[in-house]
Amino acid sequence: MKEIKNICCIGAGYVGGPTMAVIAEKCPDINVTVVDINADRIAAWNDEDVSKLPVYEPGLDTVVAEARGRNLFFSTDVDKAIDEAEMIFMSVNTPTKTYGKGKGMAADLKYIELCARQIARVAKDDKIVVEKSTLPVRTASAIKNILDNTGNGNGIKFQILSNPEFLAEGTAIADLMNPDRVLIGGDTTPEGQEAIQALVDVYANWVPQEQILTTNVWSSELSKLTANAFLAQRVSSINAMSELCEKTGADVNEVAKAIGMDSRIGPKFLKASVGFGGSCFQKDILNLVYIAKTYGLDEVADYWEQVIIMNDHQKRRFADNIVSTLYNTVSGKKIAFLGWAFKKDTNDTRESAAIYVADDLLNEQAKVSVYDPKVVAERMYADLDYLNTRTAEENREGLEVCKDPYQACEGAHAIAVLTEWDEFKTYDWKKIYDQMQKPAFVFDGRGILNKEQLKEIGFVYYIIGE
Repeated sequence: MKEIKNICCIGAGYVGGPTMAVIAEKCPDINVTVVDINADRIAAWNDEDVSKLPVYEPGLDTVVAEARGRNLFFSTDVDKAIDEAEMIFMSVNTPTKTYGKGKGMAADLKYIELCARQIARVAKDDKIVVEKSTLPVRTASAIKNILDNTGNGNGIKFQILSNPEFLAEGTAIADLMNPDRVLIGGDTTPEGQEAIQALVDVYANWVPQEQILTTNVWSSELSKLTANAFLAQRVSSINAMSELCEKTGADVNEVAKAIGMDSRIGPKFLKASVGFGGSCFQKDILNLVYIAKTYGLDEVADYWEQVIIMNDHQKRRFADNIVSTLYNTVSGKKIAFLGWAFKKDTNDTRESAAIYVADDLLNEQAKVSVYDPKVVAERMYADLDYLNTRTAEENREGLEVCKDPYQACEGAHAIAVLTEWDEFKTYDWKKIYDQMQKPAFVFDGRGILNKEQLKEIGFVYYIIGE
């Protein structure tokens, strides 16, 4: 296996950009080129001002500033990067299908297929192709089929590896620098093992060998879906208990602490909330459900689908509680949202609970004002427009995006905390209370505020699971 000197990554999004930046920083002898057909996105990655990068992740700007121009490059010339690279990462979008067979569940692989066809068309020598996107099991065989059959017929050999990412947004750089594990799946043939070793050698520049796991390609693909399904299941499990706690007088945080001290269960992902979001949990579980159904495993599919059903219920319940607490009507009332991102320390809003809570409240004719420290107005409107519940004009009329949290809360009947940004805890809550309608309600969907302090000021404070 020839030494890896050039890596190309197709897709400059939330996975491709940060992953390649860290590889470039840790492997100064390897040239890393991230390519994307979106010229605006590439321009943002190349912006002199690293605070304007298209992805917000703590620590990413420092890594990019160090490696960019040295051995990290961002380009729209996809063909050139494919041609020069010995190893190509596919990090393109694999959204849930919105059409046809498997609509609303199966992964849409059209971008992956286009990507594979482009590699096959351009490649003049053997390549290692690495799946980085979250994909359904057995995608690797489809990619291999395309590469082997649509090439330019000159006997080029492709090896397909699966190298799923286990990044948590908001801590992606730390996760890349010190991963719990790196998983690499490939063929069991000698060529497959050689390709696996080539990728192991890249990661071994900074990851201890014992944390690099190698498997067959199917196990690797399925491990990614399973990891996200298990994490999401924990969130839905504690959220299911939160509703029971509210009815019985128990406190879900006390229950979570008690069970979290059991070393078999552990304390992580046991925070009751308005529900999980992000690009992976829901998409990967729906993918798992679809795969199970295609194999006729209906009980398996139903089991995992329940995790999504519970999550959707939790978001709807939060919105319904705001309406019922505000005397069964929010029509014409201003409701202030603190947070729109699906979690703190990221500008990613995919599947964020805020979108669905806002949608429900706008259906009730509320006036929603939003402040988020990192999410831009265009993104919020695009999120609502995507639901097709109402016209783009109606969304812009019903939702006001504020640059200042105090402005967002001024004159509001209620505040809903939808993202756990640390800065929300530091606000002058007395000042906010004084400029709100009375009674002033706070619905803390993330359980981050000081309940006693807010009650003392005069707020009617609601937290999930108490």
